[in-house]
Amino acid sequence: MSPWLLVAALAGGVGAGLRYLVDRWVTPAGGARFPVGILVVNVTGSFVLGVITGLGTAIAPELSLVLGLGLLGGYTTFSTVSVETVLLAQRRRWRDAALNLFGTLVLAAAGAGLGLWLGAVASGL
Repeated sequence: MSPWLLVAALAGGVGAGLRYLVDRWVTPAGGARFPVGILVVNVTGSFVLGVITGLGTAIAPELSLVLGLGLLGGYTTFSTVSVETVLLAQRRRWRDAALNLFGTLVLAAAGAGLGLWLGAVASGL
């Protein structure tokens, strides 16, 4: 097994911890009607992954693996978006469920696109 894979796995644990901290930091103390913390996590994670990808060969492949697969793989979470969307729908909060699902998709894709562009500009591609 590559030592970089082990480092990526450890970075995934760090990413999961960061996800928890950001979610708690963004979500009000009494909770929120909408899962804004996870939305922020997924949009920022998509943006950063876009930057890393946009940098291309300007960043070492091992670092890209550790940051992209490891750290950001642990940080972002599609499963939580799915569960939160279903929970909102079960509570008959259809608008919030649709906003969570499609809002996450659109904003995360926009963040990734902006990150790709920024990374490409920064690397001179």
